[in-house]
Amino acid sequence: MDRDATIRFIALVRKETLQVIRDPSSILIAFVLPVVLLFLFGYALSLDATVTRIGIAIESPTPAARELAANFQASRYFTVKLATDRRELEEDLVVNRIRGIVVIPADFTADNANPQTPPRLQVLVDGTDPNTASFVLNYAQGVVQTWRNQTAIDHGVNPAPLIDVEQRVWFNQELVSRNFLVPGAIAIVMTMIGTLLTALVVAREWERGTMEAMMATPVSSLQLLAGKILPYFILGLLALTLCVAVSVLLFGVPFRGSLIALYLVSAAFLCPALGLGLLISAGTKNQFLASQLALVAGFLPAFLLSGFLFEIASMPKIIQWLTMIIPARYYIPALQTVFLAGDIWPLYAQSIAVLLTMGAVLFALAARTTKKRLA
Repeated sequence: MDRDATIRFIALVRKETLQVIRDPSSILIAFVLPVVLLFLFGYALSLDATVTRIGIAIESPTPAARELAANFQASRYFTVKLATDRRELEEDLVVNRIRGIVVIPADFTADNANPQTPPRLQVLVDGTDPNTASFVLNYAQGVVQTWRNQTAIDHGVNPAPLIDVEQRVWFNQELVSRNFLVPGAIAIVMTMIGTLLTALVVAREWERGTMEAMMATPVSSLQLLAGKILPYFILGLLALTLCVAVSVLLFGVPFRGSLIALYLVSAAFLCPALGLGLLISAGTKNQFLASQLALVAGFLPAFLLSGFLFEIASMPKIIQWLTMIIPARYYIPALQTVFLAGDIWPLYAQSIAVLLTMGAVLFALAARTTKKRLA
């Protein structure tokens, strides 16, 4: 790049930076929207079923049955409503006031006294919510097993299991869903900033005709696109800094990686995000249409097909192949690794390579579309 071209490029970047600073919508999307989204994802969205309401029907109030019911009441995972008949709780289950019913039958004490026949319980769950239903079933079994072990110890019997399973959880020892949801939410925020903001602002210039005026100057199309995205690239990194600070200081999400890894991966992700915004704006030249396409092509795939909320391996094969062209699919695992595991550079290198390749393809398509539109 010669001296004149460098001066023109710097002037273009300065003009775009001033435009970003003077545009309230850019500041709103870059700094207010991320905080609002993080609050929603951090506080309102949780996959942890910490307290679930259930009912317990004790058909025969023997000491053993009452002791088992007391174990359910003492569990921090359940809030218990007691009854003497299952039918008293059925209406509560139908209208979702409780999520399951544990029936302790009348012959429970007799079965429990016989070591050859383990006591039987009936657990009724609301299958309209499969995750909560599985949670109630598994934790009910856990409470019963704990009670049986404690009862055996009280009677001087060693309840040693056949297999001693030693459980250990890496990286998220408390299994708090917020710790992996918040880094994923940051990826959604970065998608919004990179794609939606770029598409809106550049489409606005197409509507006003200022893009054609700038293309009529000696500035090349490559310089124009680079000068357009550079302020938004820096804006995206500033928004990332704000998101990370909120995540660590407010939500208490651990940050075990390095800032170098965080910014390298995030800078690579901004390339396809900004490239998609440029491509949409060049193809539509209309703010309303650009915003709709940015939501459909950027936000929704990042939210639904990136593995942020739904496991990709559980999706149909054709959808799994489709997720391979979603940049957030490669950014979210890298971001979660930076937060929860630390620096794992082979993973970062692979993600960065894929994201930069996607970015190069999208920028090339955006530059080609821009030239065609001017022709």
